[in-house]
Amino acid sequence: MLGPGEVRRHASALETISVTVLEAAVPLFEEALSVACTTIGIFEADDAQKYWRIEGVKDIGHGEELLADALSIARTITGEDAELTRTRTEAEGWLARTYDAFPQQDVGRRFAIRGTHLPPERASRRLTIVLDAGVAFGSGEHGSTRGCLRALEMVAYRNPSRILDMGCGSGILAMAAAMFLRKPVLAVDIEPWSVRVARSNARLNGIGTLVRAELGNGWRTQAVAQNAPYDLVFANILARPLCRMAADLAQHLAPGGTAILAGLLRSQGRMVLAAHRRQGLVLERWLHEGEWSTLVLRRRG
Repeated sequence: MLGPGEVRRHASALETISVTVLEAAVPLFEEALSVACTTIGIFEADDAQKYWRIEGVKDIGHGEELLADALSIARTITGEDAELTRTRTEAEGWLARTYDAFPQQDVGRRFAIRGTHLPPERASRRLTIVLDAGVAFGSGEHGSTRGCLRALEMVAYRNPSRILDMGCGSGILAMAAAMFLRKPVLAVDIEPWSVRVARSNARLNGIGTLVRAELGNGWRTQAVAQNAPYDLVFANILARPLCRMAADLAQHLAPGGTAILAGLLRSQGRMVLAAHRRQGLVLERWLHEGEWSTLVLRRRG
């Protein structure tokens, strides 16, 4: 763990890559950059909110072939001939800026998120999740994560027993559910790096026995099938993958079970909702955090 004011040294040189695209093209280009980048940020590129800049940090030379293929597909599908820009990034300077942008974040009524770079906190009534800001967040807080945590507070009274965090990333939602509900949570991600980080974060927060992080390809993952059906599912991913997985989600959700879906811009909420309504799920709540939406859906029964 880092002490206050310390910055972890990065073993290799970093670069920041970015593209600027229309809002409708954001999900595909975000997905494209994510094949090579460990952190992704999305920022308004103009006051009219028509254009958005998608920015990621990666090791120089890492994943170049995959990145080129993914960008080519995104350009073909969207018709956006977005130019990829690259900027050499000093690791220490990037981490220092990240830490400056990541003070303690209080979310909803129950949660607090703190970086390992902050001094130990005094007694708090909030459930505090400690994360390495440089690894887990990049540029700081994200509206989709905040929306999921708020939604968790709203549905916790149902006391779900079987819980899944699909596409867990740093494991923040799995850890929040484990802390709040004191129940075991299965966390799954397709990226080995994310699984390692989620496991490390769970141990750091003293809930390594409650959070089980596994490598897998979505609903095809053996552990996911073995533990179904689920009373509560988090899927903080992207709009199009959520639409593609709607049928699988409905199949693996227990009667009366709840799904919290996020990673959506406001303009994408109706598309994702329609895909899940076709599978028989009903909308309970539609939350907003800035430009991001979170859908709380439930299976009848």
